[in-house]
Amino acid sequence: MSGHGHHDHADHADDGVHEHDRGLSYDLPVLARRRMIRLLAGAGLVPLVGCTADDSTSTSASSAPSSSGTASSSSSSSAECATIPEETAGPYPGDGSNGVNVLKESGVVRSDIRSSFGNSAGGRAEGVPLTVTLTVVDAASGCGTPKVGAAVYLWQCDRAGDYSLYTEGVTDENYLRGVQETDDKGQVTFTSIFPGCYPGRWPHIHFEVYGGLEDATAATSVTNTSQLAFPKDVCDTVYATDGYSRSVDNLGQLSLKTDMVFSDGYGQQMATVEGSVDKGYTATLTIPV
Repeated sequence: MSGHGHHDHADHADDGVHEHDRGLSYDLPVLARRRMIRLLAGAGLVPLVGCTADDSTSTSASSAPSSSGTASSSSSSSAECATIPEETAGPYPGDGSNGVNVLKESGVVRSDIRSSFGNSAGGRAEGVPLTVTLTVVDAASGCGTPKVGAAVYLWQCDRAGDYSLYTEGVTDENYLRGVQETDDKGQVTFTSIFPGCYPGRWPHIHFEVYGGLEDATAATSVTNTSQLAFPKDVCDTVYATDGYSRSVDNLGQLSLKTDMVFSDGYGQQMATVEGSVDKGYTATLTIPV
């Protein structure tokens, strides 16, 4: 099931008004699917779904490497491996499923996504440095086999909580979007900035997985759509720095248990995060597909 066509109704307007609040009709197909899987699993009918524990706490790997919040990163040792949960692509994917398509533009294949490219306004997203490494693995093999030659499209909001191409004021920018092909370890690494927190959504990064680079740059045949979550303690530290003032109040009104995407479990989507404000952070996540 693709995440295309489902929209994140909590994504915000630049002036703080939820002009993009599109209602539950956009979210129910994804949420209903996941809840049905949980019901079937409880009846013993879907033994492979949910083999990674759902989390009740959120912490960075540097403080608790073996916490359940990072359980998905060690799932390769399991004989069974659930695919990454399918999530909404939200209203700002830039992949052609909701208006603008950045995937077909020359320059979108890149590792450093902080600056806009091509015929954009040429702006640059400022913020606390963040390196994101995603490892795509084959779920059918118990997560032990890397998916070499797959492609990942990653996009996120800036430190103000705005999305390039869509949010008023940055519609002429296309920063914080990029595509990469997985290497022989099944990995892609993006150089970015720590995303802000906007009203109604837990801090996150979106990504889509494609069978290969050709599919990604043609914006066709997406195989998986999901989101990466950030630990609260790291968010609190980052949001205390200059430029993230909006995020402090927004995060204070949220929890992972009430977030529309992560409320039904986030064990496979909670990134392992290490680093500091001064030196920057690294976020890693294993993505079984």
